[in-house]
Amino acid sequence: MEGAGSVQIDINTPQSARIWNYWLGGKDHYAVDREAGDAVIAHIPDIPEGARAERAFLVRAVRRLVETEGLRQFLDVGTGLPTANNTHEVAQRLDPESRIVYVDNDPTVLAHARALLTSTPEGATDYLDADMRQPGDIIEAAKRTLDFSRPIGLMMLGVVNHLMDDEEAYRVVRELVDALPEGSFLVLTHSSAEVHGEPMLRAMRETTERGGTPIRARTAAEIEGLFAGTELLEPGVVSCSQWCPDTPGEPKPVYLFGGVGRIG
Repeated sequence: MEGAGSVQIDINTPQSARIWNYWLGGKDHYAVDREAGDAVIAHIPDIPEGARAERAFLVRAVRRLVETEGLRQFLDVGTGLPTANNTHEVAQRLDPESRIVYVDNDPTVLAHARALLTSTPEGATDYLDADMRQPGDIIEAAKRTLDFSRPIGLMMLGVVNHLMDDEEAYRVVRELVDALPEGSFLVLTHSSAEVHGEPMLRAMRETTERGGTPIRARTAAEIEGLFAGTELLEPGVVSCSQWCPDTPGEPKPVYLFGGVGRIG
């Protein structure tokens, strides 16, 4: 990626993508991120389980969209740092012709973007350094790689919770959804305090006070509202560990809620 080597990375302020990478057991984080991540764990010891559960949700959702719904294109907004089972890896294992566009505006993610640009010869991947609050710019740039006359899977995992204003959050999702053709899908997860209550809200406040990316919780009903204009697949908006689990029984709920909605 041109210019990625010259990206300026702030190692004195915690960054959500690096904290997340730390919780997932990755290597792309600094002391300030580990300190912030450990502070959250002090309130909510099972927080890393939520991170892993969301990654497993991504795998199940992409698999469903490729195998059952026939999708071969994905727009992943709020990519985060490369780790195991990125969207393109899951999709291209199932169909090598799958095409994926990643979007993020975190300098750390930009610096690691080359790891996301690997692809099968038959498919394609691209990375956009763009802000989700500008959906029109994202859509126009994504058209270089994706065919907007065919269905697309819009992935928004753990990113809308960084939009503190409700009106802006709903606007961003609505504008991205409205730009996609009929037969597309929205895959979205969002932080909620419905599992942990006040400790989760306190952890979010402290992370923001440390200078990290602001984050907020929304209720399951508010998260469901982000799917307006789509038809939610069963079981609707639930803890992402409990969305179509691969194992029998009901998994332990985690703080990230999510769902998959059909557009059109």
